[in-house]
Amino acid sequence: MSQPHVGGGATAPSNSDFGATTISSGAPAGGVASAPPGSTTDGAVPSLGAEPKGRSARSRGPRRARLQLRHVNPLTVLRFSCVLAVALFFVWMIVIGVLYGILDTAGVIKKVNDTVTTINGPGSNAPVTSGIVFGGAAIIGVINIVLFVALSTVGSVIYNLCADLVGGIEITLSER
Repeated sequence: MSQPHVGGGATAPSNSDFGATTISSGAPAGGVASAPPGSTTDGAVPSLGAEPKGRSARSRGPRRARLQLRHVNPLTVLRFSCVLAVALFFVWMIVIGVLYGILDTAGVIKKVNDTVTTINGPGSNAPVTSGIVFGGAAIIGVINIVLFVALSTVGSVIYNLCADLVGGIEITLSER
């Protein structure tokens, strides 16, 4: 599928792999492009939103392109989900740290530890410590990373199989 080119140069519609019209660059890498149909003779190229002469800007709505999402590359989904899962792991650890800090400042952690040592006897250790809380949160976070990456990658493969059967998801893109 061709990517839209941002910047100067002539633009012309081209057909993508899926039969929908997309915008791609018509300018060569180091030179001036030949004038596409509808451009002015002085070398100026109309912008994407420019109207042809004789048509009012109000009579025409935004251009629309109907596309089908037929294939998702599982390798790119794997890479994207790895980055996202690691970022969410750090968010998870920060939330646990803030929650633990609030509960510790409010005295809840001390009251829980005092209650458990009263029940178990004076020689017992405190059950809620920062090491236990952050260690448990880290284990849960790593399990979430593995599950998130595996499920999203398997999900992309399942989507590709379903898209082969029913044709994929149809998306309508439009200009403002």
